Amino acid sequence: MRIGILTSGGDCPGLNAVIRGAVLKGTEINGQEFVGFKDGWRGVVNGDILPLERSHVRGIAKQGGTILGTSRTNPFEGNGGPERIQETLDRLGIDAIMAIGGEGTLAAAKRLTDAGLKIVGVPKTVDNDLDATDYTFGFDTAVEIATEAMDRLRTTGDSHSRCMVAEVMGRHVGWIALHSGMAAGAHAILIPEQKTSMAQVAEWVQSAANRGRAPLVVVAEGFTPDHADDPHSERGLDAFGRPRLGGIGERLAPMIEDLTGIETRATTLGHIQRGGVPTAYDRVLATRLGMAASDIVQESAWGQMVALRGTDIVTVGFEEALGKLKVVPQHRYDEAAMLFG
Repeated sequence: MRIGILTSGGDCPGLNAVIRGAVLKGTEINGQEFVGFKDGWRGVVNGDILPLERSHVRGIAKQGGTILGTSRTNPFEGNGGPERIQETLDRLGIDAIMAIGGEGTLAAAKRLTDAGLKIVGVPKTVDNDLDATDYTFGFDTAVEIATEAMDRLRTTGDSHSRCMVAEVMGRHVGWIALHSGMAAGAHAILIPEQKTSMAQVAEWVQSAANRGRAPLVVVAEGFTPDHADDPHSERGLDAFGRPRLGGIGERLAPMIEDLTGIETRATTLGHIQRGGVPTAYDRVLATRLGMAASDIVQESAWGQMVALRGTDIVTVGFEEALGKLKVVPQHRYDEAAMLFG
């Protein structure tokens, strides 16, 4: 069987480890052959491929990014669609697709599978917001990077007696903010799941300052203060019609300064969180997911994806991953909030 692998959506530490795991297990055990689609769904629509043999994946598990390239192309727009894609696969002699991506990628994969294409999936999102898997690769790396950045912000905050606001990724959920904020000893963690007033934020900041601390506030990009209706976005929509978020930290900093009188600076970590080499945990998880994805292709489990449950790799349907977001539960936020102020 000849399988085409694609990586779609935002880049993420561990993508190359998934590719390596799938190719090694597939070629050495399952008798499969692999090619890579260049730049996500764009490569599928256009038939732009490159070979993926064992020699091509040697040593890539420790590399960040993706050797295949990625994009946010919607496979149903322009020259796309199930019929066009199936024609391309037939022309190239490709029997099935292994799609590595997040919510948008898997939603597209489900629509194409429903239309008759043979596709399996590997979940990818640094936000850790897919409900069908306990953890996604890339999340651990993002938390480590965010935590280190906050540790650095703390030193400059201490030096100048400033309040430092660190904006991290988290479109709909606050897992990165929660974990990195707790690890860095933040005095306030603001996440999309919790509507929080600026008065409460100011109270936490002032409490920390009164104890002689330089306050640290962590905010997820999708956080909405209780006086606002929507997350802060001023950069339009992506290919799947979702707002491009970012900038809430810069909006909050002057508000905090006005309410407390404490000089406040904001830093947006942005793409730094998903750049660079993956952590050891993410390398292992991604490798295991790639190997399992080769197995479910062998089983012809179309419309299925691999996932982590506890310490086991399992198989679930696309619809289970897309049913709802995995949000931070109230008890986890309450646990962290005991440390605020």
